[in-house]
Amino acid sequence: MKRDREVLRSPFLAAVVAAALLPIWVLAAAKQQNHHLQRGIGDKKLTFGTDGQFKILQVADMHYGNGKTTPCKDVLPSQFATCSDLNTTAFVRRMIEAEKPNLIVFTGDNIYGFDVTNAAKSLNEAFAPAIASNIPWAAVLGNHDQQSDLSREGVMKHIVGLKNTLAQVNPLGQDAIDGFGNYNLEVAGVEGFSFENKSVLNLYFLDSGDYSTVPSIGRYGWIKPSQQYWFERTSAKLQKAYMSKPLPQKAPAPGIAYFHIPLPEFASFDSSNFTGVKQEGISSASVNSGFFTTMVAAGDVKAVFIGHDHLNDFCGELSGINLCYAGGFGYHAYGKAGWDRRARVVVANLEKTVKGGWGAVKSIKTWKRLDDEHLTAIDGQVLWSKSSVGMRRKKPVGGN
Repeated sequence: MKRDREVLRSPFLAAVVAAALLPIWVLAAAKQQNHHLQRGIGDKKLTFGTDGQFKILQVADMHYGNGKTTPCKDVLPSQFATCSDLNTTAFVRRMIEAEKPNLIVFTGDNIYGFDVTNAAKSLNEAFAPAIASNIPWAAVLGNHDQQSDLSREGVMKHIVGLKNTLAQVNPLGQDAIDGFGNYNLEVAGVEGFSFENKSVLNLYFLDSGDYSTVPSIGRYGWIKPSQQYWFERTSAKLQKAYMSKPLPQKAPAPGIAYFHIPLPEFASFDSSNFTGVKQEGISSASVNSGFFTTMVAAGDVKAVFIGHDHLNDFCGELSGINLCYAGGFGYHAYGKAGWDRRARVVVANLEKTVKGGWGAVKSIKTWKRLDDEHLTAIDGQVLWSKSSVGMRRKKPVGGN
């Protein structure tokens, strides 16, 4: 069972739900400030490597505390005496060295606020391996990041000020949006080839909130209409650019979404239709805000990656979108003794052109690595491929 799961409150009426889903930009736009800071490596362009790959390392739920004085949770008795946040740090370093990713993504609960003395110091230490690697990195917030001496906004602003990050507090040019840490990153094709000036892979980052602030609605937060509106506009803009000259494409570039709290749709799977394990319930919001439907309608998102439920690490496909957990990473996070902490890796591969160059994204693959002696890789799978989409569409549509 999830250790910090909220107890459900009284049943809520449809009217209350409707009110809860009203966007902040309708209710209190005047209170919003301009949060479009971007620091570190700033406008550095993300591109596919000369091998035609773009690799992303996902780190979920570090739950970093105060460093070496912070004990581990749910480890074997033989491990407990010497285990601390430093084990989490070592795991991040091992993963960076082993996978050499093009981007590192931290998907929330980066620190465990209740056990943190100084949030800024803990954030610095938690992200230190990524900073030292000089690899671009991004982050979103979970439900525990703000439970120390920094507000949720303060935590995100601190993250954005760190070296080598591409994170943003909120979208450029859009002041009125719920949460902190809604932004997108574009990944261009290989430099020197035809797609070098097009984003062939689009990454969306959203703040899924922490806890419900509506008395009649218990449990966790959700992605609000203002955020969905931003996502829809951003997706449409990116699709238009990709499908326009030069090199107009027939279909959108694939997209990937990262946030912390699972959508209710993650409960759609059982052992017959996912890869990985499900060892605890789906701790989603009590409200279905409709974001999954919004992504399906947009048509470009091929996979969603989250954290939050540490003992789940499965991927399942629903309506053309892969919904994937990373599995618990941090040693101060609840886990399961004897069940290795783990990280998820995602690789997008480009297709080779007739002339030997690099074209659009051909496939998206994923696997996980365990924090064991050999960083064992497990559950490798193809999440999406350009050819399989064409084959699926060919029968009902008559080809594309």
